[in-house]
Amino acid sequence: MDSEIGCLIRFYAGKPHSTGSSERIQLSGMYNVRKGKMQLPVNRWTRRQVILCGTCLIVSSVKDSLTGKMHVLPLIGGKVEEVKKHQHCLAFSSSGPQSQTYYICFDTFTEYLRWLRQVSKVASQRISSVDLSCCSLEHLPANLFYSQDLTHLNLKQNFLRQNPSLPAARGLNELQRFTKLKSLNLSNNHLGDFPLAVCSIPTLAELNVSCNALRSVPAAVGVMHNLQTFLLDGNFLQSLPAELENMKQLSYLGLSFNEFTDIPEVLEKLTAVDKLCMSGNCMETLRLQALRKMPHIKHVDLRLNIIRKLIADEVDFLQHVTQLDLRDNKLGDLDAMIFNNIEVLHCERNQLVTLDICGYFLKALYASSNELVQLDVYPVPNYLSYMDVSRNRLENVPEWVCESRKLEVLDIGHNQICELPARLFCNSSLRKLLAGHNQLARLPERLERTSVEVLDVQHNQLLELPPNLLMKSDSLRFLNASANKLESLPPATLSEETNSILQELYLTNNSLTDKCVPLLTGHPHLKILHMAYNRLQSFPASKMAKLEELEEIDLSGNKLKAIPTTIMNCRRVHTVIAHSNCIEVFPEVMQLPEIKCVDLSCNELSEVTLPENLPPKLQELDLTGNPRLVLDHKTLELLNNIRCFKIDQPSTGDASGAPAVWSHGYTEASGVKNKLCVAALSVNNFCDNREALYGVFDGDRNVEVPYLLQCTMSDILAEELQKTKNEEEYMVNTFIVMQRKLGTAGQKLGGAAVLCHIKHDPVDPGGSFTLTSANVGKCQTVLCRNGKPLPLSRSYIMSCEEELKRIKQHKAIITEDGKVNGVTESTRILGYTFLHPSVMPRPHVQSVLLTPQDEFFILGSKGLWDSLSVEEAVEAVRNVPDALAAAKKLCTLAQSYGCHDSISAVVVQLSVTEDSFCCCELSAGGAVPPPSPGIFPPSVNVVIKDRPSDGLGVPSSSSGMASEISSELSTSEMSSEVGSTASDEPPPGALSENSPAYPSEQRCMLHPVCLSNSFQRQLSSATFSSAFSDNGLDSDDEEPIEGVFTNGSRVEVEVDIHCSRAKEKEKQQHLLQVPAEASDEGIVISANEDEPGLPRKADFSAVGTIGRRRANGSVAPQERSHNVIEVATDAPLRKPGGYFAAPAQPDPDDQFIIPPELEEEVKEIMKHHQEQQQQQQPPPPPQLQPQLPRHYQLDQLPDYYDTPL
Repeated sequence: MDSEIGCLIRFYAGKPHSTGSSERIQLSGMYNVRKGKMQLPVNRWTRRQVILCGTCLIVSSVKDSLTGKMHVLPLIGGKVEEVKKHQHCLAFSSSGPQSQTYYICFDTFTEYLRWLRQVSKVASQRISSVDLSCCSLEHLPANLFYSQDLTHLNLKQNFLRQNPSLPAARGLNELQRFTKLKSLNLSNNHLGDFPLAVCSIPTLAELNVSCNALRSVPAAVGVMHNLQTFLLDGNFLQSLPAELENMKQLSYLGLSFNEFTDIPEVLEKLTAVDKLCMSGNCMETLRLQALRKMPHIKHVDLRLNIIRKLIADEVDFLQHVTQLDLRDNKLGDLDAMIFNNIEVLHCERNQLVTLDICGYFLKALYASSNELVQLDVYPVPNYLSYMDVSRNRLENVPEWVCESRKLEVLDIGHNQICELPARLFCNSSLRKLLAGHNQLARLPERLERTSVEVLDVQHNQLLELPPNLLMKSDSLRFLNASANKLESLPPATLSEETNSILQELYLTNNSLTDKCVPLLTGHPHLKILHMAYNRLQSFPASKMAKLEELEEIDLSGNKLKAIPTTIMNCRRVHTVIAHSNCIEVFPEVMQLPEIKCVDLSCNELSEVTLPENLPPKLQELDLTGNPRLVLDHKTLELLNNIRCFKIDQPSTGDASGAPAVWSHGYTEASGVKNKLCVAALSVNNFCDNREALYGVFDGDRNVEVPYLLQCTMSDILAEELQKTKNEEEYMVNTFIVMQRKLGTAGQKLGGAAVLCHIKHDPVDPGGSFTLTSANVGKCQTVLCRNGKPLPLSRSYIMSCEEELKRIKQHKAIITEDGKVNGVTESTRILGYTFLHPSVMPRPHVQSVLLTPQDEFFILGSKGLWDSLSVEEAVEAVRNVPDALAAAKKLCTLAQSYGCHDSISAVVVQLSVTEDSFCCCELSAGGAVPPPSPGIFPPSVNVVIKDRPSDGLGVPSSSSGMASEISSELSTSEMSSEVGSTASDEPPPGALSENSPAYPSEQRCMLHPVCLSNSFQRQLSSATFSSAFSDNGLDSDDEEPIEGVFTNGSRVEVEVDIHCSRAKEKEKQQHLLQVPAEASDEGIVISANEDEPGLPRKADFSAVGTIGRRRANGSVAPQERSHNVIEVATDAPLRKPGGYFAAPAQPDPDDQFIIPPELEEEVKEIMKHHQEQQQQQQPPPPPQLQPQLPRHYQLDQLPDYYDTPL
């Protein structure tokens, strides 16, 4: 099936169904019900199902059933009264001349009170207003017409039709019965045609028919003389009727996201309309002559069109336009001098190189995300208070900016500015100056008094700050000088008294030393201090004691050995972050009454000292990455009471002694209001230990969706992998199925997600690994290849040309903040099903073949990538050897650079050696890629480079530590491995370039070329002797048997393991499968073994957890159950071996020792048995053959022997 069709079928078949009235059910239950007056003896008490749904009381006519006739009692305007004659009884009455009454007796007093409170709220509502939005209505309900005095009716987001198929159903034509209706909302009903019945409602003042696929507006609308607001957004309109001019009271006309190519002429007659709302149309040219004919228009909104130029036929000024919005168009230059009374100009996200504006009345200028090199405003704007020209190509600050006396906010970040004028700081009105991400080498040295309150100069090239900056800045509350080259700080005062009111200081990623710490005491009101990733070796206790108002401190990435005990004086501290240091002693932070978050990961802690009672507000404690830390049972029980407690999982060591190809570290950080709206997924041993799965999920402001994605997505992917092996297909299917499983939570909530799946080629287990990334929203993945970033994700937002075109086709409304219907800025995201098809869950999928040049990859949430570029993120962690420390660093940098959202980062370090990367398919001229710098030292690479991928060990735990050679290997075993790697020296002619074996075929180390008169020697996984042997011949110096290497009583069988892919097709009839035990390592000749041919299962024991731990290593609350993928163990089985794996010591009873004098006889027996097997035994049926890693060609294995011994 085509993947696109499959995607559509899966989406529509599994689309979360609307629950209809179930969403509006507030209360329900089985109670004793009596209808009518209490005095009438004919009415009896019966037990019935009672439901409070929306504004109605529903009573079933059949006992214990919802299938029979339902009695509906409207409650708006009615009343609910207590019945004193019966216990726990209420009387519900509707309003109007045909009012009815139901008496209901409740079983408990609690239910009685709940129903009384809820129904009282409904009954107290105005009868003039009814909200039936999002009810999946196909026709108007009968009870809607109980009262025809309605003034406000909301019917949006339904499936209403003008003429329903059912004869008794009421269509939109019945709306004319509401003669007092003032406001009617029919948006998002896909009507197709304009409902003419509304034209017969004389009192209608507000009509919303947006998003109804209307292609025309009838002339009959001209009779609605009282209409003041007319919303026609999100349709297919190209023109308007001339009769619209009869709406003399019309003050607002919404024409956004239609298909107009020019401004409709009828607007010239609508003199009460002061705002032109035509965003999202198809206008390519703005003819100012049309605006000149509309002197009543003051606000022009033309964003998200495709305007390329403005045409002014006359030289006269357009004096009536005061606000002009041209965002997201195609303008290359803009001369706005003709708008001589302009006050607010929006021209963000165009292609502007030059911009000219009239400054007489200019108050706000928004021109970010262009290519500006020249910006002229004439005359000097004396009323300008806000100016944003960030993300352009400006090389200096325009002179007229320094003369704008009312300028309060200036954002010139992300430009190429090399110097700031000193006059800029003298502006008495300037409060906020954002000059980060430029090329500033210094700031003005001699500063006078400045009124700047917020100064951001991060990501520049500053070597120092002006000496008098902090002394002259009496109003400075916020200073961010992160990511510079600072080695010192200026003093705040020259005496003991200080006037500093500085509250937030960010100095992360500089070169500050201990000499800077005493200068911090000049800021007694400091609340937030970030000095991460500097060169601090100590923080004097006396200086810490003076920061009494401190609330948050981040000292990560330094060389601190301790946190001063005087932190106890900082009674307001709630966050202490000091990861990636050398701290050996647990600080006294648990004595702080306000402490909420403590991060001491990646240190050298050995024990934890706790008080008897934990701080009442403590929510997070991270102790991962402390290898020497030992916690007793009592301490663990106490710490497990924390909402989020993280500690390294106990490691059982590597089962095979092989190093991990991947190892990961992750971190999460809460955003505003301490809400953790992100989640991470990490499954190192996904699908039989040959694959891995990592993910990051971001719910923006909601917690539910990321949690659901974390618990469910890995299981869905595992199921999809059983159906197809195509990367794009199973990834797309995973996201579509996940969309369905979100259920009701995904109808009004959503979340971004990125998944990375590492898998091995099932056809060729000796081949390379493939990394597949799939993402929706702003969660993204970047791969570091050869030290440079390789993005694997794509962010689908409004700036994407094809996505904007698709959104316009579906007629969604994009609000001024760039969000679809004001909900989300991502056009592809999980959840938000009510925005379909404008917002869809189809991910961007990209697969790459992992090579030795691939060092690591990063998964990050929206907060991370909004603060760091992919280049900066890769460069920041490339030299960090520990994956956990790398993830922590990314999170800390993002927070210091200004991120206030929740952040999640996963760093997966790779060690793809040449033995797990096949380059046989490369062209003859291409060179074999060199091994990656990776995380393993070269000496270790020498040992492990020929280890087969079948022998891959279990990757390391979530702490991110890269596993090296297992400590279980003894020195003798290691030397035995290295001693066994030597290959026999081939004749000189066999290695020449013109060798006749494979003249131009290029082979990798995993699949070497088999020369006709040379072979590669491999150590068998089992031996015939004890471990005590030399590497030479036996004592008698006998000539060795061909194919069998003897060493005293030791016998090694030589096996040719070369890859014969190039010859595989033409010699398939000669294929011979290696038994499962032989694998790629050689022949296993051993006694008391399992039956030959049966595949072995590796023994990967499930790692135990401490506390309530998530699958990714963090600790979950006790009430939540995680869907953790566990690797169960069967009976104790043989540990898998690998290339050059030192053989385990066999039991003496199991050894089969062959004396030297019998070696010739053994050879004859082996050859004879091999010939018999080839002649007598037919090949087994295909379905019974075990899935083996490789095939070997018989004619290329002259020295391969099969033996039953």
